[in-house]
Amino acid sequence: MPTITTNDLKNGMTLELDRDLVQVVEFQHVKPGKGHAFVRTTLRNVRTGAVVDRTFRAGEKVERAMIDKRSMQFLYRDGADYVFMDDETYDQRNLAPAALGDAARYLVEQATALILLFGEEVIGVELPAAVELAITETEPGVQGDRVSGARKPATLETGLVVQVPLFIENGERVKVDTRSGEYLSRA
Repeated sequence: MPTITTNDLKNGMTLELDRDLVQVVEFQHVKPGKGHAFVRTTLRNVRTGAVVDRTFRAGEKVERAMIDKRSMQFLYRDGADYVFMDDETYDQRNLAPAALGDAARYLVEQATALILLFGEEVIGVELPAAVELAITETEPGVQGDRVSGARKPATLETGLVVQVPLFIENGERVKVDTRSGEYLSRA
């Protein structure tokens, strides 16, 4: 593992601290008028999701975790598991829904995602900022009911429910933001 100092920390960096994998959510380098400089951080445990605040001395050495990002294509669901194929080696890999987290709500067959690996352990999934999904069920818009900004619930092909404008109908494809889960536009 490469060793870095706390002066080199960046948001999103993954570290190995006390046999745990943590991701830097936020950091602040502080130099008080008296005393030594220090780095105040907010860290999120990659495996459990727990968030902790921790303070380090400036220049303290920490272990940076080597995270491998692999582009994989979602093929199909096998029972509860999701089956992915590595785009380079064509190896197939079964992933549990817990390993995917919220990303499972946006996955359709043939979709590509970046799978984050620490050794052989899946620690996360990165999706594109927006995905296109088809609407399977929504109420029809009523003629004349065109209030500005009015929304209605719509169920997408993955089972996700989003609020869409009244003019959207069944079978249409819409863009959904994968970070917030909100409707963006028609596809």
